[in-house]
Amino acid sequence: MQRITEPELMDEAEQALAYAMADFAEPNERFVGYFETEFPDLQTGSVLDLGCGPGDIVLRLATRRAGLTVHGIDGSAAMLRFASESLHESPELGGRVQFIEGLLPGATLPLPAYDAVVSNSLLHHLHDPDVFWRAVREAGAPGAAVLVMDLFRPESAAAAQAIVDQYAANEPEVLRLDFLASLCAAFEPDEIRAQLQAHGLDGFSVRTVSDRHLLITGRLPPR
Repeated sequence: MQRITEPELMDEAEQALAYAMADFAEPNERFVGYFETEFPDLQTGSVLDLGCGPGDIVLRLATRRAGLTVHGIDGSAAMLRFASESLHESPELGGRVQFIEGLLPGATLPLPAYDAVVSNSLLHHLHDPDVFWRAVREAGAPGAAVLVMDLFRPESAAAAQAIVDQYAANEPEVLRLDFLASLCAAFEPDEIRAQLQAHGLDGFSVRTVSDRHLLITGRLPPR
């Protein structure tokens, strides 16, 4: 199946509400688990979450590792309103968590470089994947940990629809349509390997971790 791009931003109020209300606890907790497994030594320092959406992963990371400062950036003001509300409910994290509205490239970040850069399900939204990998390299310090989880594109439109029917049968229609569009916009593992090689990140690992997700991990080389 050829890639079909989707809108880069989810900035509609209905979309933001649907994502904020949906139960993504299991995949988000799995993402944090991957971070802890891949980078057990990263107990202190700074983490940037690219495309943080309503902020659940940012808050989970900050809660699980008390020595981390965690910043999340997203281009959708609607999503970040829910992130700010969630942070308000966890005042103990206020000094270590910050949400930033901004678009890649060119967003202004609070820190000049981060000890880790993470992202969950942003890559497939971007029409040009080079924007994503440049942002990772620019935001991370040399040697920074990188963990990216994303969907990968099924073999056919029918296979994509079957995945939606299996995992989102009871979700609101807006989420089902977005899920299908995201599967069709996602990259295949070999396409991502080619992207990494083009950005000098060919030492990174790319592996599938479910019937629809892949995981990209590594450490940034010197600039």
